[in-house]
Formats: sequence, C-alpha cells, structure tokens
Amino acid sequence: MTSVTVNGRPQKIDLPADTPLLWALRDHLGLTGTKFGCGAALCGACTVHVDGQPARACITPLAAVANRKVVTVEAIGADRVGRAVQAAWVDLGVPQCGYCQAGQIMAATALLKQNPKPTDADIDQAMSGNICRCGTYTRIRAAIKQASARPGAAR
Repeated sequence: MTSVTVNGRPQKIDLPADTPLLWALRDHLGLTGTKFGCGAALCGACTVHVDGQPARACITPLAAVANRKVVTVEAIGADRVGRAVQAAWVDLGVPQCGYCQAGQIMAATALLKQNPKPTDADIDQAMSGNICRCGTYTRIRAAIKQASARPGAAR
C-alpha cells in the first residue's frame, strides 16, 4: 500500500511498488489526462509534477512517490501559474491533435514556476524533452511567453 497525495487529495494505492506512476494515475485513480507516449521518458506526454518538479510518470515507480505530492494536468489550473499557462494555450490555439499537450502544459508550468521570465533559450532547454508530433513548437513558445506576461502568473 502506497500513500501519496494526488491533486491535493491523500490516496492509498494498493498496487505493487514497481508499478509506474502513470498506470496508477490512469488505471487506479481514473486520471486519464496524463498520457502514455513512449514508455521510456523520451516524449514527455506523461509529465506530472512530483513535489513541484516535472517527472515522467511512465518510468517513475509508485514507491518513488510514497508520501509525496503529485499534481496532474487535471489539477494544474488550481495553481495561478498553471491557470495562466492553460489560458495562453487556449488563447493561442496551441493544440493540434492535443495528445502531447498535457505534458507540454505541465513542463511549461514547471518552467514558469522556476523562471517566471524565461528567454527563448530557457524555453528550449526546459521543453526539449517534450515532443509534439504535430510541430506546434512555435505556438508553445508563444504561449509560454504570453503566460509569463500575465498579471498574477508569477509565482
């Protein structure tokens, strides 16, 4: 039994300790916003926050998040920076197919929490592990810049 706080709610998850966090979130808790992309932490579709840091849920064992705080895309809008990122995504029509966007939003939110006014180089570095097969990188960068300029978006 693993105790973890997910999106602000304490959870007791009865799965093997080596179960990837992704499957605990999706299959056990019904939080399907976090996507399976590659299963090897190479695409970023499964990005969540663990104690405020971006983490790839597909390779993070459940045991690694015991007694920690996990935030998924379902709850990122409860945070002012996450809300600003989501609003910018909508304003600029970032998603095309949308599959990678949960991970993109989670990575962008983590970036802006660490660096409220990132340069293009900062954005490229922070987002480099998140693949968008539709190629919406220009809109992603523009949305991150727009979110960083929103009043109240700074941490």
